[in-house]
Amino acid sequence: MPTAERARIVVDTNVLISAALLPQSASARTLARAVEEFQLIQSEATLGELIDVIMRPQFVRYLDEERRSRFLFVLAQVSKLIGVQTRVTDCSDPKDNKFLELAIDGNARLIVSGDSHLHDMHPFRGIAIVTPAELLAR
Repeated sequence: MPTAERARIVVDTNVLISAALLPQSASARTLARAVEEFQLIQSEATLGELIDVIMRPQFVRYLDEERRSRFLFVLAQVSKLIGVQTRVTDCSDPKDNKFLELAIDGNARLIVSGDSHLHDMHPFRGIAIVTPAELLAR
Protein backbone atom coordinates (compact mmCIF):
# COMPACT_ATOMS: atom_id res chain seq x y z
CA MET A 1 0.00 0.00 0.00
CA PRO A 2 1.57 3.34 -1.03
CA THR A 3 2.25 5.87 1.69
CA ALA A 4 0.62 9.26 1.52
CA GLU A 5 2.81 12.03 0.21
CA ARG A 6 3.79 14.53 2.87
CA ALA A 7 2.66 18.14 2.60
CA ARG A 8 5.18 20.32 0.83
CA ILE A 9 7.00 23.23 2.43
CA VAL A 10 9.19 26.07 1.13
CA VAL A 11 11.91 27.30 3.48
CA ASP A 12 13.34 30.73 2.66
CA THR A 13 17.08 31.21 2.23
CA ASN A 14 17.34 33.36 5.37
CA VAL A 15 16.04 30.48 7.50
CA LEU A 16 18.34 27.96 5.82
CA ILE A 17 21.41 30.17 6.30
CA SER A 18 20.52 30.73 9.97
CA ALA A 19 20.09 26.98 10.41
CA ALA A 20 23.52 26.33 8.88
CA LEU A 21 25.27 29.03 10.91
CA LEU A 22 23.56 28.39 14.23
CA PRO A 23 22.84 24.68 14.77
CA GLN A 24 21.03 25.34 18.08
CA SER A 25 18.80 28.13 16.72
CA ALA A 26 15.05 28.21 16.16
CA SER A 27 15.83 28.15 12.43
CA ALA A 28 17.81 24.91 12.83
CA ARG A 29 14.99 23.34 14.87
CA THR A 30 12.51 24.55 12.24
CA LEU A 31 14.53 22.98 9.44
CA ALA A 32 14.77 19.70 11.35
CA ARG A 33 11.01 19.70 11.90
CA ALA A 34 10.35 20.61 8.26
CA VAL A 35 12.48 17.68 7.10
CA GLU A 36 10.79 15.33 9.57
CA GLU A 37 7.18 16.32 8.90
CA PHE A 38 7.07 17.79 5.40
CA GLN A 39 8.52 17.40 1.94
CA LEU A 40 11.02 20.22 1.49
CA ILE A 41 10.92 21.67 -2.02
CA GLN A 42 13.46 23.78 -3.90
CA SER A 43 13.67 25.33 -7.34
CA GLU A 44 16.73 26.15 -9.39
CA ALA A 45 16.28 29.79 -8.37
CA THR A 46 15.96 29.14 -4.62
CA LEU A 47 18.79 26.63 -4.60
CA GLY A 48 20.98 28.99 -6.63
CA GLU A 49 20.37 31.80 -4.16
CA LEU A 50 21.22 29.51 -1.25
CA ILE A 51 24.50 28.45 -2.85
CA ASP A 52 25.41 32.06 -3.67
CA VAL A 53 24.70 33.24 -0.12
CA ILE A 54 26.29 30.36 1.78
CA MET A 55 29.48 30.72 -0.26
CA ARG A 56 29.92 34.42 0.59
CA PRO A 57 33.30 35.21 2.15
CA GLN A 58 31.78 36.64 5.33
CA PHE A 59 30.52 33.16 6.30
CA VAL A 60 33.95 31.48 6.09
CA ARG A 61 34.69 32.17 9.74
CA TYR A 62 31.44 30.43 10.74
CA LEU A 63 31.29 27.62 8.20
CA ASP A 64 34.35 26.07 6.66
CA GLU A 65 34.12 24.66 3.14
CA GLU A 66 33.49 21.14 4.39
CA ARG A 67 30.53 22.18 6.58
CA ARG A 68 29.02 24.28 3.80
CA SER A 69 29.36 21.44 1.32
CA ARG A 70 27.89 18.94 3.78
CA PHE A 71 24.95 21.25 4.54
CA LEU A 72 24.19 21.70 0.82
CA PHE A 73 24.58 17.97 0.16
CA VAL A 74 22.22 16.95 2.97
CA LEU A 75 19.71 19.61 1.95
CA ALA A 76 19.77 18.34 -1.64
CA GLN A 77 19.12 14.80 -0.37
CA VAL A 78 16.01 15.78 1.58
CA SER A 79 14.59 18.24 -0.97
CA LYS A 80 12.54 17.69 -4.07
CA LEU A 81 13.54 19.87 -7.02
CA ILE A 82 10.52 21.50 -8.66
CA GLY A 83 10.44 22.98 -12.14
CA VAL A 84 8.86 26.43 -11.87
CA GLN A 85 6.81 27.87 -14.71
CA THR A 86 4.66 30.39 -12.86
CA ARG A 87 5.83 33.99 -12.66
CA VAL A 88 4.54 36.37 -10.02
CA THR A 89 5.39 39.96 -9.23
CA ASP A 90 3.25 40.30 -6.12
CA CYS A 91 5.97 40.78 -3.49
CA SER A 92 7.27 44.25 -2.71
CA ASP A 93 10.79 42.73 -2.73
CA PRO A 94 11.16 41.20 -6.22
CA LYS A 95 13.88 38.80 -4.97
CA ASP A 96 11.27 37.04 -2.85
CA ASN A 97 8.92 36.24 -5.74
CA LYS A 98 10.90 33.04 -6.42
CA PHE A 99 9.62 31.57 -3.12
CA LEU A 100 6.02 32.40 -4.02
CA GLU A 101 6.48 30.89 -7.49
CA LEU A 102 7.95 27.72 -6.01
CA ALA A 103 5.12 27.45 -3.49
CA ILE A 104 2.53 27.74 -6.26
CA ASP A 105 4.10 25.30 -8.71
CA GLY A 106 5.21 22.95 -5.96
CA ASN A 107 1.76 22.86 -4.34
CA ALA A 108 3.24 23.89 -1.01
CA ARG A 109 1.12 24.23 2.08
CA LEU A 110 3.56 26.53 3.88
CA ILE A 111 6.34 29.01 3.33
CA VAL A 112 8.68 29.50 6.29
CA SER A 113 10.50 32.82 6.26
CA GLY A 114 11.90 35.49 8.52
CA ASP A 115 11.30 38.09 5.82
CA SER A 116 8.69 40.76 6.57
CA HIS A 117 8.03 41.27 2.84
CA LEU A 118 6.69 37.73 2.66
CA HIS A 119 4.90 37.85 6.02
CA ASP A 120 2.96 40.88 4.88
CA MET A 121 1.46 38.65 2.18
CA HIS A 122 0.13 35.94 4.54
CA PRO A 123 -1.75 34.02 3.36
CA PHE A 124 -0.67 34.05 -0.27
CA ARG A 125 -3.15 32.31 -2.57
CA GLY A 126 -4.14 30.03 0.29
CA ILE A 127 -0.53 29.25 1.26
CA ALA A 128 0.38 30.09 4.86
CA ILE A 129 3.53 32.18 5.38
CA VAL A 130 4.95 31.64 8.86
CA THR A 131 8.08 32.46 10.85
CA PRO A 132 10.28 29.68 12.22
CA ALA A 133 8.85 30.35 15.70
CA GLU A 134 5.30 30.06 14.38
CA LEU A 135 6.07 26.71 12.76
CA LEU A 136 7.64 25.42 15.96
CA ALA A 137 4.58 26.55 17.95
CA ARG A 138 2.21 24.54 15.73
